[in-house]
Amino acid sequence: MGNTKYDVILLTESRYENPLNPDWYEQQILNEDGVLIAALEAEGLRVKRLNWATPDFDWTSCRLAVFRTTWDYFNRIQEFIPWLDKVGTMTQLVNSYELVRWNIDKHYLIDLHNKGIHIVTTELVEHGGSQDLSVFFEAWHCEDLIIKPCIGGTARHTYRVDKQNIAELQLLFDQLVTSEAMLIQPFQKNILLQGELSILLFGGKYSHAVHKIAKSGDFRVQDDFGGTAFAYDATESEIAFAENAVLACPTMPAYARIDVIYDNDGRLAISELEAVEPELFFRFRPEAGALLVKEIIKCL
Repeated sequence: MGNTKYDVILLTESRYENPLNPDWYEQQILNEDGVLIAALEAEGLRVKRLNWATPDFDWTSCRLAVFRTTWDYFNRIQEFIPWLDKVGTMTQLVNSYELVRWNIDKHYLIDLHNKGIHIVTTELVEHGGSQDLSVFFEAWHCEDLIIKPCIGGTARHTYRVDKQNIAELQLLFDQLVTSEAMLIQPFQKNILLQGELSILLFGGKYSHAVHKIAKSGDFRVQDDFGGTAFAYDATESEIAFAENAVLACPTMPAYARIDVIYDNDGRLAISELEAVEPELFFRFRPEAGALLVKEIIKCL
């Protein structure tokens, strides 16, 4: 092991490293990481939770760094990418450096589409580009659109566009695209009717699933916005769809969360493939922590 101090570092961010008097959300994070820590330590491994942006930390002192709750990276992307490029040369990352680099930018959706994986219909507008949003109402035969950044999370700058608010949101879109690439998608009505499914995979194989539903009057399923998550038994076709999707990744994820919906045509479609820092919903299946530990150990 040389001069290493730690076998595994679980990467978090400053808000969640050592929260005082944690609220229910922070406690959920601590519990999920606690499941992993207990399973890793049971294998005799030296484990530490650490803010990814800790100044002057010697990343060669750990054998492996696992992305878990680095949920500020998309707001600090100008810091995060140089950090990732540097740390990727100093220690082994899980998921892999190549996969994380690919997955932090939703251009990956086009890669999945080009490999035959069905995604929510998506139009990319590159940084500095322009696009008249109104043309998509007719092109996609829809009444609502979604706009959001290519790099983002927790519904950052995610807006629902309709013919009543399009003038306002066109101005906002034009402003946003001056600083970052953006996505345009037809609004998926089944988000309101059926919610979204999150399918959890470890080593490319199904573990468990969660059904997420937005609160009344909203379309965002994240619990940050009042959404609710329930344990869900994925069907054989949903499992096969998710397991096939990760085969299109640059490297096989040790862990991934495939967020899927039934699109406006009733087809199973990927809304996001999360292989950087997905919530893994261990509270619905604590034993899944052992599945991830098995994949982590393969990387040591």
